[in-house]
Amino acid sequence: MAKAGARQASDETATLQRDVAPLPLGALVRVLGVKAQPQSFRLAAGSCVVGAGAGANLLVPDSSVSRRHVELTLVPEGVLVSDLGSRNGTFYLGQRVEKIVLGLGSRVRAGTVEIEIQADTESLIERLPDADPRYRGLLGGSSAMRRLFAVLKRLEGSLVNVLIEGESGVGKELVARAIHEGSVRANKPFYALNCGALARDLVSSELFGHRRGAFTGAVEQRLGAFEAANGGTLFLDEIGELPLDVQPVLLRALESGEVRAVGDTETRRVDVRVLAATNKGLEDEVKAGRFRGDLFYRFAVVKLVVPPLRERPEDIDILGRSFARNAGLAELPPDVAQQLTGQPWPGNVRELRNAVEAYVALGVLPGGAARETPALDQLMQKVIDVAKPYAEQKEQLADLFTKNYLELLIAKTGGNQSEAARISGLERSYLGKLLTKLGIAKP
Repeated sequence: MAKAGARQASDETATLQRDVAPLPLGALVRVLGVKAQPQSFRLAAGSCVVGAGAGANLLVPDSSVSRRHVELTLVPEGVLVSDLGSRNGTFYLGQRVEKIVLGLGSRVRAGTVEIEIQADTESLIERLPDADPRYRGLLGGSSAMRRLFAVLKRLEGSLVNVLIEGESGVGKELVARAIHEGSVRANKPFYALNCGALARDLVSSELFGHRRGAFTGAVEQRLGAFEAANGGTLFLDEIGELPLDVQPVLLRALESGEVRAVGDTETRRVDVRVLAATNKGLEDEVKAGRFRGDLFYRFAVVKLVVPPLRERPEDIDILGRSFARNAGLAELPPDVAQQLTGQPWPGNVRELRNAVEAYVALGVLPGGAARETPALDQLMQKVIDVAKPYAEQKEQLADLFTKNYLELLIAKTGGNQSEAARISGLERSYLGKLLTKLGIAKP
């Protein structure tokens, strides 16, 4: 009975732990230009009162600061700034404010004293990496990925802006989607915009929208990315490609929470969390003058780095097997799995996924030893038309192979789909879907 009671208590404790909402990311509050006591305050929970009186958490000996001037409270979006009836006011972007929520990385003025509110990024590494090699659809058993998953878990209580760095193909958008799905905005919009794929003269329109007739070709009014993501998360991929002349407008939108469509005279309020990604060293771009430093620090409240696949070869096997299952193959043959782990994958996870999907469709890895007979090679050379797109023909040939293979397989097994699934290595439910899709009936 004692053991049963202990087990029940343990289960109840585990349930309580699951139900407890994660804490927001902590903040470091610093007073600039004046000798305060202390000079900075670590805000991990609760609130911090800034003032000139003895009861303040941050004591600021300045005549423009009231005894209890302003209170800073940690919230998921950053910090809630509440003026406490000060005589000289609290200001943000030159405007007097009574109560406002500011993102980490902002500055506020109490009287004439500047106060900086930065992210307490040291708290992100205080937890040990989780044992589970997965996080909201992301996979990786390497220590680097488990540390990343631990940080993502810690960020669930916050809505701070995040900069995701990594080479092309490492899965930066998947990381962004996982951050969104782990936040309180999971049921709100997730809008992705690739800044590197935008025509230079349409960047402002894509970000902020445009009115009808605002420019040649604007035949109807269009919402921009900020309004499309309103209430949720905006993911700006390849942010390093954003033109310099658009960057000040974007910075203003991040600071004020207001956007103005091209050709419009009115601004609109938006509530958007911004996640950005880049395959460039953005700090180097700042030093070279190709990217604004103030905008960089707005994005990089928290900076995450997704390592390339060559630096975590132990993840290749788990990823390859997952891609195979998603494509309908229950298990990769040992020799194929070995071939995968022995390659450098310069295109990272994207290249690995494409290779596995090609194997599932065609039975051979790209660049691997061909299994086809010379006669089949000759036939393929007659069928392939190099004047047509690669992807289109590949899909047609793969569908033709699948149809013929399944027709022969079902004929061989006399319509026994369970036996056909065993022979083919396909999952039973997936095999049934293919047969229905291709209109293959039992013999």
